[in-house]
Amino acid sequence: MIHEHHHHHENECCSHEHHHENECCGHEHHHEHGHEHHHHHEEEEEGRGRIIKIISATVLLIVAAIIERKTAWADWQYLLLFLVPYLIVGWETLKEAAEGLLEGEALSEDFLMSIATIGALAIGFMPGAETQFPEAVFVMLFFQIGEMFEEVAEGRSRKSISHLMDIRPDTANVERDGEIFKVTPDMVKVGEIIVIRPGEKVPMDGVIIEGTSSLDTVALTGESVPRSVQKGDEILSGCVNLNGLLKVRTTKEFAESTVSKILDLVENAAESKSRSESFITKFARIYTPIVVGLAVLVAVIPGLITGEWATWIYRGLLFLVVSCPCALVISVPLTFFGGLGGASRKGILIKGSNLIDKLAGVKTVVFDKTGTLTEGVFQVTAVHPQEIDNNELLHLAAHVERHSTHPIAMALRNAYPDEQDDCVITDVQETAGHGIIANVNGKSVAVGNSKLMEKVGAEWRPCHHHGTIIQVAIDGKYAGHIVISDRIKEDSSYGIALLKDAGVNKTVMLTGDQEHVAAAVAAKVGVDEYHAQLLPADKVSEVEKLLKNGTLAFVGDGINDAPVLTRADIGIAMGALGSDAAIEAADVVLMDDKPSKIALAVKIARRTIRIAKENIWLAIGIKVLVLLLAIPGLATMWMAVFADVGVTVLAVLNAMRALK
Repeated sequence: MIHEHHHHHENECCSHEHHHENECCGHEHHHEHGHEHHHHHEEEEEGRGRIIKIISATVLLIVAAIIERKTAWADWQYLLLFLVPYLIVGWETLKEAAEGLLEGEALSEDFLMSIATIGALAIGFMPGAETQFPEAVFVMLFFQIGEMFEEVAEGRSRKSISHLMDIRPDTANVERDGEIFKVTPDMVKVGEIIVIRPGEKVPMDGVIIEGTSSLDTVALTGESVPRSVQKGDEILSGCVNLNGLLKVRTTKEFAESTVSKILDLVENAAESKSRSESFITKFARIYTPIVVGLAVLVAVIPGLITGEWATWIYRGLLFLVVSCPCALVISVPLTFFGGLGGASRKGILIKGSNLIDKLAGVKTVVFDKTGTLTEGVFQVTAVHPQEIDNNELLHLAAHVERHSTHPIAMALRNAYPDEQDDCVITDVQETAGHGIIANVNGKSVAVGNSKLMEKVGAEWRPCHHHGTIIQVAIDGKYAGHIVISDRIKEDSSYGIALLKDAGVNKTVMLTGDQEHVAAAVAAKVGVDEYHAQLLPADKVSEVEKLLKNGTLAFVGDGINDAPVLTRADIGIAMGALGSDAAIEAADVVLMDDKPSKIALAVKIARRTIRIAKENIWLAIGIKVLVLLLAIPGLATMWMAVFADVGVTVLAVLNAMRALK
């Protein structure tokens, strides 16, 4: 159910300067779309080309190997024979390596592969050496197979994020002078009327002015239950209109609408690098020169001592092939990308892979109360009448509060919505800080707090319920009271229990609310401690005190939460009701309003980090093993290739688990 006052919804994060694809005018939009399509097409072509190369090279390699066994040609003739499959699969790699050399980036994996294979091709021409032609081709072939696996995996993790991209609407039906035109969403101005037919995506944020329907919000929130909406409700772009025809007055431009903000967020998430990722880059910079140096030593020193140059150069080349770090370079970023994709499928948007590191280590979680642990919606929770019945008490109170805009008055009116009766209401007098007195059908009805009761001389009584107590008196005689409170979300105590299971040491609730209300909510949801009657600035200082206990996440949704969200190590915004400011400032956005999603985000982050670590250990472990075997000559080029490409394939397959 979407309540009217949920005005701040999920206008996702990120300033809009870089809406490169949220076009500014219609024709550009089509060009952009075409460009994307074209790019996708190119990638498919490339993948197909690679498979054809791999298959044809494999066939030619087998043919060449058979010819080599059955004939007694000269070495250079065999070299020409094997060069055909070698160049078919290796040409790209050799070209990349040469370009790298010219740009001064000599020590790339393409370069290591090229040196090792050219060396293997050349070794056969040294006195007393065996030819290694098939192995050289095989190294290149396997290298290409590894690259292909990496592409498939990356394609899959991109798809998991691009399921969000499907929410971008391509057209909007705008009503101008009684006619309906189909235009691109960026041509619709704020305040124009758009028509959304059943089955269409909502192109822009707005307010429904006509019609009722239910919305599929799964793309935004991960929630599969449709939400019903009616006239006066907010509607967010990216939802799908299921059954009714809706007319909507737009409240935001396309570039500022929920969809654009989310897409922007996801695109930028992939760009911000994680600590573990930058660790890989640094690692490669130091690692590669050391490896090349060691390989040269392995080849030269024993060669000088024994004079068996061919054997030792071969071992040096083996050393190079094995030590190629592609398994790490490929699998770690892929793991993080998978983690971001897996989380986004659950309606958790993480603004960058660097935050996965932080999320995995969260020790303290601090909650804002209203709108985060509670619904932020006042409603009648108890009615205690005296000498009249429940209904009559609510009826009188709702009539007296009929024209007030106070949230409490709205709660009373919602509890007794049937206003169309023949009661006559006159002489309405409102006293700030006390309440309202009005004449209903000739009786003077006072609705307010205990001060108002004293003023009209009614003997009021206190109530054991927590919340705001509304006292009612009729003609100066006490008639009972109504309790109004902010409902705690069904999910809150479960969410906090889950966080404790996930190993979060401390949960804290901060609120500007009264002490007794805060105490009741804190006890009910099970937080470790709470602080009440805080101003926004006090919240920041409370968070600063708690920062000493390790990584701190703050969860909030209101405008006043933006400073605290920024100050915490990780700011988490409750998306669907969160204000723009909170979502701009946050690092993680929960697209629905379930506190239990926080524990899920922590679990996804921990799992992602665990998979990345497994890959690092797997890759380094197998490489060290083969290197140790290579020095005494127990390892062959085939084993070296497995240590490199095989490990890469295993690591990539392992990284794919992060998507689940």
